[in-house]
Amino acid sequence: MLRTLTLAILLAAASLPALAQSQRVRVGATPGPHAQILEAVKPIAARKGIDLQVVEFSDYVVPNEALSSGELEANSFQHQPYLDNQKADRGYRIESVAQTVNFPMGVYSKRHKSFDAVPAGGTVAIPNDPTNGGRALLLLQDKGLLTLKPNVGFKPSVADITGNPKRLRIIEVDAAQTPRSLDDVDAAAVNTNYATAAGLKPGDAILKEEPKGPYVNVIAVRSADKDKPWVKTLVESYRSPEVKTFIESKFGGAVLTSW
Repeated sequence: MLRTLTLAILLAAASLPALAQSQRVRVGATPGPHAQILEAVKPIAARKGIDLQVVEFSDYVVPNEALSSGELEANSFQHQPYLDNQKADRGYRIESVAQTVNFPMGVYSKRHKSFDAVPAGGTVAIPNDPTNGGRALLLLQDKGLLTLKPNVGFKPSVADITGNPKRLRIIEVDAAQTPRSLDDVDAAAVNTNYATAAGLKPGDAILKEEPKGPYVNVIAVRSADKDKPWVKTLVESYRSPEVKTFIESKFGGAVLTSW
C-alpha cells in the first residue's frame, strides 16, 4: 500500500504544469532603469512560476546577439525602431511581444544652463547608432536647431543635415558613452536609461524630447518562443499594477509607462 501511495505522489508531481516548477527566464537589460524595473518584476514573476534572472549589458549591441544565440530568453532595453534596424542589419529572428516604457531623450550640458548659451560652432555629442543618433537629430530639428532633408523617417544621419544656423559640430559616440562625453563637449543627447545610471537628472536636461512617436521600449524574444506560456506570464508580470506604481514613484516622470 505504501508503494502504491508513493507511486501516486510521483505521478502527480510529474503531471504538474511546467511553470509550477519555476522556469528560468534570463532577461537582458542595460544598467539603470531597465534593470531596476526588471528587479521589481522579479517577485511578481516568481509568484507565477518564473525564476527571472536579470543579465546586464553595458551597450546596445550585445543583448540582441545574446538573445539570438540562446544565452537569454528575452531582453528589455530597446525601442521598436532600434530592433527593426538590428533585424535588418543582422538577420535576427527576434520580435517584440509587448510594449514597456518610454524614456524621453534629453540634451544635457555641464557647461551651459540652456541651449541658447551654447556658442556658435559648439560641439554636441549624439549616439552613433542609426536609430538613437537619428532620434537625437530629430530632437534638435524639433527644437529649431537643425533642418533635415524631407522624408528622412526615423533614422536620419549627419549627412541629412541641410540647415545648421549655429554651425553646431555633431560628434557621434557610443550611446553608453554619451554621459562621459559631457566633460569634453558643450552638450550631449543622452538616452534616459544612461542618464539616470550616470546620476543625471532628467529634469536638468536643457532640451527634452516630447513623449511621442515610436520610441516606446519593448520586450523581445526569439520568434520561435513568442507563443510559449512563459512569455505571456513575463509580459503580465511586467505590465502589472505593482510595477506601474514602482516606476511612477521611483522615476518621477522620467520614465513613462505604456499601460
